Amino acid sequence: LLDAWGAYLAGPGSNSTLNTSERGWFSQEALKKLETYLGDLTFEQTYICPDPTAENRGFATWDAFFVRELQPTARPVRDPDNPYLIHSACESTVYRFSENVKLHDQFWLKGQAYSLYDMLDGEKGLAYAEKFVGGTVYQAFLSPIDYHRWHSPVKGTILDAYVVPGTYYAVLPDEGAGPNDPDLKEGDPHGAMIRSQGWLNVAAARALIFIQAEEPVGLLGFIGVGMVEVSTCDITVKKGQQVNIGDELGMFRVGGSSNTLIFRPGIKIIPEPNVKVDEHVWINSLLAHV
Repeated sequence: LLDAWGAYLAGPGSNSTLNTSERGWFSQEALKKLETYLGDLTFEQTYICPDPTAENRGFATWDAFFVRELQPTARPVRDPDNPYLIHSACESTVYRFSENVKLHDQFWLKGQAYSLYDMLDGEKGLAYAEKFVGGTVYQAFLSPIDYHRWHSPVKGTILDAYVVPGTYYAVLPDEGAGPNDPDLKEGDPHGAMIRSQGWLNVAAARALIFIQAEEPVGLLGFIGVGMVEVSTCDITVKKGQQVNIGDELGMFRVGGSSNTLIFRPGIKIIPEPNVKVDEHVWINSLLAHV
């Protein structure tokens, strides 16, 4: 069913909702939503539109609209030659930083601890998981209105890249929204998918990419986590490929997702002042420094 839906969204006719009607993706209300996190830039100034003057902006399919590319100057990379800097791999809202992560942990409980063995596909990723024990994990959420391609947060070499099949629409049962939820009243059952982000690292369809960066960062792991019906994690880099900060690693298709960075032990990851839980960060922007 999901394969058929994905095929439709990538085919002719799927762009019928890319219009300025009241329920169209380019209606006044929808365009305002699409520009929520774009700062002073417009949609057309931020994204490459095949025909910026057309009602559908020239996107031939809904999929083409969803995986739209950035304008070359929209998300500049600061200090690309500084090996102490970590850049944001996705346009996303900060979910969590977690230090001293374990090889095995109780990921199914309320705290949704990060369990490296399970996140990195068990025995297949064990050699990598063992190297991250005691390290740091960063995770952030991509909403459906965000840019959905992934960029390299560091300069380095791709050691491995593959997709792990997983679940769809799975969430952990909980007591509803917490007292500090920015959008929902306490106890509201909605938003369980977003609250399950930590657990989805072990349950959802996901892309695993391992990068050997320059010192002091060293080995780094990226996880592109599919959420809800998102099962197409499209990796565009290959093993052995050299990447610079800001180079494309791949993309999500269809809907909202999450992304995770895993850092090795022995280095201190210090978030930038603006990188706080529930704050939105731009792709390619400074995330942290070592």
